[in-house]
This record gives sequence, structure tokens and C-alpha cells, in this order.
Amino acid sequence: MMKSIVLFTEEIDDIELAAEELFSQAAEFEFQENSLGIIFLDAETEYEELYGLLREKWDFPIVGATAIGTLTGREGYSRSGISVMLLTADDCRFAVGMTEGLSVEDYREPIRKTYEMLEQETGGEEVKLVFTLGGKAAGMSGDDIINALDELGKKVKVYGALASDMFTFSDYRAIYNDRIEFGEQVFVLITGNVNPRFLSIKSLSGKANFSYEVTQSKGNIVYRLGNGTFLEALEKSGFSADKDRVVAEYIQTPFITSYETSGGIHVEASRNLTLLNRRDGSGMFLGGISEGSSLEIGLLNRDDVRSTVKKAFDEIIEWLKTEGKDCKTILCCSCAARFLALGNNGMMEAESYRGRLPEGVSLMGMYSYGEYCPVGDEEWSNVFHNSTFTILCM
Repeated sequence: MMKSIVLFTEEIDDIELAAEELFSQAAEFEFQENSLGIIFLDAETEYEELYGLLREKWDFPIVGATAIGTLTGREGYSRSGISVMLLTADDCRFAVGMTEGLSVEDYREPIRKTYEMLEQETGGEEVKLVFTLGGKAAGMSGDDIINALDELGKKVKVYGALASDMFTFSDYRAIYNDRIEFGEQVFVLITGNVNPRFLSIKSLSGKANFSYEVTQSKGNIVYRLGNGTFLEALEKSGFSADKDRVVAEYIQTPFITSYETSGGIHVEASRNLTLLNRRDGSGMFLGGISEGSSLEIGLLNRDDVRSTVKKAFDEIIEWLKTEGKDCKTILCCSCAARFLALGNNGMMEAESYRGRLPEGVSLMGMYSYGEYCPVGDEEWSNVFHNSTFTILCM
């Protein structure tokens, strides 16, 4: 059975002190045969120096991402700092690696090569879960990662997130051991005695008067809605903006795309608009939007963020007390759009679980630029989300 512990330090300036604080918190933790470290940290942290110190004591893979804020079971929400989850097990194994640089033109082959290399390391064991963190290359869709994995035909559930920064969209990075990279993707293939459970929730108070069929799109770019351009539809509904880079203007009014997968699963996913192209009237999103799907605009507010996350943790905590007694680890990822909706009350999502988790259950999470989480039960599909709170129990 997998065991875990979460460590946290607010120290990001004195890296030696930060490492000492992390080591002291892990002093009594007993490592088993196979271990993994997951780290979320402020983009300004001198990670290379930190890793050099961590490597002196921890001889196992470390993966992670920069984050605009982190969530932990003890501290709750932290705007800045370093959080680390240590996972260890005798009966679970972790195959870990990072792709070479990804781009809009070339991402499938680097993902295939990395996945197949890691699959060989599993020795033929069934992969129960793929945990992934990304430093998305400019112009890429979050769906590109999901699509590339699904095209391999492995039919394995994928959970994770995109790295984030302080909305500069230039400082976010993914981490693998001594590498901290933009435009690359980290993968952890988990085999053995693990039975992951997932939950994803959106927190939208309603929908604006904006509903169209997508009549022309390519990947994460929407060209036409109905009989007009994407931009014309925005202007008709009074949602247009005066500039081209519009992620801040639309982050609290996420778009909602509804579609059916090839397996017949109905999916409703949130999408954040990032760029407008006034030459051809198109809009670019963080996630993909397919032709024939519907597109609406949702409304995100603080009260809905609070109530829906509490409802989600009510469900998870009840499950932990009954069917999920063997689960000792929770990872969660929340969208940066929700972070903004919380305003000055960054602790609001953390209040849903602080002091309520069963004894021995560790929790760590981050605010991201996009979330990977399966939807569905017996019939399921991997989905890239925006404006969503996702939970993994294992």
C-alpha cells in the first residue's frame, strides 16, 4: 500500500534553510522500496540549487511544477513557498521521465518516445495511472497531451496539471530531477497496487446569453460559430475586448464546450480564451474545441467556488471513511481562474478539507493553467479541463 507525507516551507530565499526545514519534517518518514517526490514551488525559487541539496538525501525521482499557489492538508492555501509530497511503497512502482521540447508542429513523437521508454521500464506490468505535469509550449492546446497519449492506444487514465506562474505566461516550468523546463512534459507511469479514484467539479453560477454551434475550428482555434466568425459572435453578445491578448478579461467567464467522445461519453469541459485574431475573426483557447460541438459562456463567482468544493470534499471524505479506507494520498489541482475568483480569500477552497481528513491521509495540490482528469465511471474518457477543481485519491 502506498504511503505519503506532505512537507512545506515558506522559505524561498535561503535555499539551504528551506531544504533543512523539509528534511526535518521528513525525519520520521519510513521509505519503502520505491519512492517518488512531487514538488510545487514559486516560480522565483532557485530550483537548481534546491535540487542539489535534495538529491544529497533523497535518491529517487522528483517531479513537479511551478505554481501560482499551493494547497496542503496542514497549511491549507499558501501563495508562496515550497510544498513536497513524498510517496513510497513496496507494491507500487514509478517509471519517470520527461520529453524533449514540444511544439505545436512536433509533440506527438517526443511524447510517444518518452511513454514507450517508460513503458519498457515497467517490465510489462499494467499501467494503472499516468501522472503528468507540463510546461506547455506557446500555442499548444492542453488537449494535445491527452490526444497524443490516447493515440498510443493504451487506454490508461491520466491525471495532472499544467504549470502556472503569476499570469506572466512566460515563467512557468515543469520539473524532472535537475531539469526545470518550458515546453516539456513530465510523465510518471504508476503500476502495482494502486486503485485511483477521481472527481472533477466546475463552479459556474449560470450561463450568459451566448450559445452557438462550432462550425469551423482547428485544435484550440475557433474560426466560425454558426454563420459568422467567432469574433462577430462575441461582439453581437457584448463580450468583445479592445485588445488581442484577452486571457485576463475572460478568465472569470470561461467558455463551455459540450461534445460526445467516440465512445459515446458526453463531456462538458471549460475552456479559457487567450487570444483574439482580428484579421480572420478567430479565437485561441487553452484547450481544444472541436467542430460540431456547442460553445457557451459560463459565469464563475466566489460563492459557487466555495459551495462546490465543499460538496466535492463531503463526497470524498465520506468515501474515505467507508470504501476508501486504504487511500492515504490525495492530489488536487485547481484552475488559476478559480484562484482569481477567490479574490482576497485564498483559503476558501482549503477550508473544505482542513481539519476534516481522516488521520494518516496526506493532501497536496496546486493552482494551474489547466487540469487533466478522467470523466465517467465504467465508461470514461481522459479530459483536459479549465476552471475546474480536480481530485485524485490513491
